Amino acid sequence: MKQLNEVAELLVGPGSPMPGAQVSQDEAVRIVRERYPYSEYCLVSNWRWIDLDVTPEQRSELTRTNRHPVVIYAHTVIYDSQRRWDVGDFVRTSYLHKFEDGFIFQTLNSIYILIGDGVRIRASLETLGRIF
Repeated sequence: MKQLNEVAELLVGPGSPMPGAQVSQDEAVRIVRERYPYSEYCLVSNWRWIDLDVTPEQRSELTRTNRHPVVIYAHTVIYDSQRRWDVGDFVRTSYLHKFEDGFIFQTLNSIYILIGDGVRIRASLETLGRIF
């Protein structure tokens, strides 16, 4: 039961409010195409910024590979340029590479535009692994 509660907290539990882009879908596409004309991108809403609890060794490995122990879980895909996900699907990113302008979440292979406000939470790798 404890594990189920942890997963529920991760997906829908309270957290700290975090602002995202307050722009239309068309404006979000314009921004990403202007800044990153050759990158794949995904527009998401109803998102959760997940700070992951990692060991010093795990953090060191992430740092060595230019990543941070953070992922985004979004309940709603608005649009994915590679068509990996359909409109309305959920998505979980890989680890954060760069975060810019308060709404551009970059991994090593894609850019996620965080549309609307989200929630920031903390979770263990084990809890994250239970849902993916």
